[in-house]
Amino acid sequence: MEKHEYQNGEVTILWKPKLRIHAGVCVRTLPKVYDPKARPWIKAGNATAQELIDQVAKCPSGALSIKKEPDYE
Repeated sequence: MEKHEYQNGEVTILWKPKLRIHAGVCVRTLPKVYDPKARPWIKAGNATAQELIDQVAKCPSGALSIKKEPDYE
């Protein structure tokens, strides 16, 4: 399955486009990170690791997931 990775140094957001349902939870929760009109549309560096983890946990489709970097606790 196709996936894209967006890092902020502590965590990586994994995006699987085929799973998306366009619910908009990500954009409404963290508009400084997610901008569907921009390329790349995810700017993980615009939020803390915990903000990203909390937001991705709300993704209803599973299109977004988190991979923690080895040094992040």
